[in-house]
Amino acid sequence: MTAELVEIPGYVSGTWTIDPAHSNVGFTIRHLMVSKVRGRFGAFEGTIVTGEDVLGSSVTATVDLTSVDTGNAQRDEHVRSADYLDVEKYPSMSYRSTGLRAARDGFVLDGELSLRGVTKQVPLRLEVGGFGPDPFRQDDPFKGARAGFTASGEISRLEFGVGDGSTVPGGALALGEKVQIVLEIQAALQT
Repeated sequence: MTAELVEIPGYVSGTWTIDPAHSNVGFTIRHLMVSKVRGRFGAFEGTIVTGEDVLGSSVTATVDLTSVDTGNAQRDEHVRSADYLDVEKYPSMSYRSTGLRAARDGFVLDGELSLRGVTKQVPLRLEVGGFGPDPFRQDDPFKGARAGFTASGEISRLEFGVGDGSTVPGGALALGEKVQIVLEIQAALQT
């Protein structure tokens, strides 16, 4: 698909700051192979640059790993420990896009995820939610205009050294290898 075929209603090129108050960085992982545990990170920041040509757009983001929240304080402390995220040694993870390409039902954001000292290519499926004015800016609604994006993907936690391959009786992994990532992002145009 070529850039000429990519049309996004209301598209605005510019530099945007991720708004953590209206965004969510979440994940899901299988637990004991019978259910899923969901979690999120409460502290993160990032910049999105929407290019004149949409396929020239880019993103950089950093997540504070100490802000992990799975809804269970004891589990959160274990996830922060050296057994998993090792936040004392690796307090953050980062993502830097390396390209954007059109797909049948949206886009694919190619990029590098750095976690626990390991950097790997992680493509994210990207949906553009839209672009619009900030209705709370009475002086000029297009100052601080808003944009929305949903990105999703999957990583192997073992490839990043997160946890081990411990199994439960019967041989299944105690904690699934694959981690589903879902990002709901709202960003404000820098003025």
